[in-house]
Amino acid sequence: MSGYDALASSYDGLMADGAYRRRADFLERLFRKGGIPVHSVLDLACGTGTIACLLAERGYRVTATDGSEEMLTQAMAKASCLEGEPPLFLHQAMPRLRLIQPVDAAVSTLDSLNYLTRKQELQETFRRVYRWLKPGGQFIFDVNTPYKLRRMDGQMYMDETEESFCVWRTFFSERTKVCTYQVDLFQLRSNSAWERDFEEHRERAWEAEELQQYLAEAGFTRVSITGDLSVRPPAADEDRWIVRCVRELESI
Repeated sequence: MSGYDALASSYDGLMADGAYRRRADFLERLFRKGGIPVHSVLDLACGTGTIACLLAERGYRVTATDGSEEMLTQAMAKASCLEGEPPLFLHQAMPRLRLIQPVDAAVSTLDSLNYLTRKQELQETFRRVYRWLKPGGQFIFDVNTPYKLRRMDGQMYMDETEESFCVWRTFFSERTKVCTYQVDLFQLRSNSAWERDFEEHRERAWEAEELQQYLAEAGFTRVSITGDLSVRPPAADEDRWIVRCVRELESI
């Protein structure tokens, strides 16, 4: 089993320390600093939809995409409890992004772009986001840093809730620049029995220079890379970068 098929139903409980509201607050601050007013937002690789729902609650028209049907099922259940207009959820892989209409801003959070392990996939994703972003709009995303992914080589992590227990084993390859997460997930079922699933996740360590180059090739300008939830330059031992870029306003 691969992707988030088994992990989807337990993801929110296991990722409760993600500080989603702080991330949504930070995104809003960056929206206000942009060149155009932000009313519509793309949440690329939205996962279980927490950020998409937080932005929708704040009055944004949100289109949220993800390549996992199971994650989208969790996201739509979450959105059903919202007051006002819920996000529009689309089942799409990142390099196949296709929207109904352009958006004022695009975001992708919690290292989703690291899951693009091939150069061509990342380049095509950047081109697609540029295509569906209005002139003047911002693209804001975060990535796990090469420092973090290298540091995870040979490590084991455990997460647990009352209904799930998860063991992560991680291995980093200098040849491919890919960190592999082998995930054993135990979930408590209604008959009080525990069910075991296994998933394998792979994240590519993208260097800052690579991200800047591919964004520029897609047409983006004013590319900046900062520390997590910050506008300061990243530290050498930063675990997560915030990347911000712009599709420039078209000349008259």
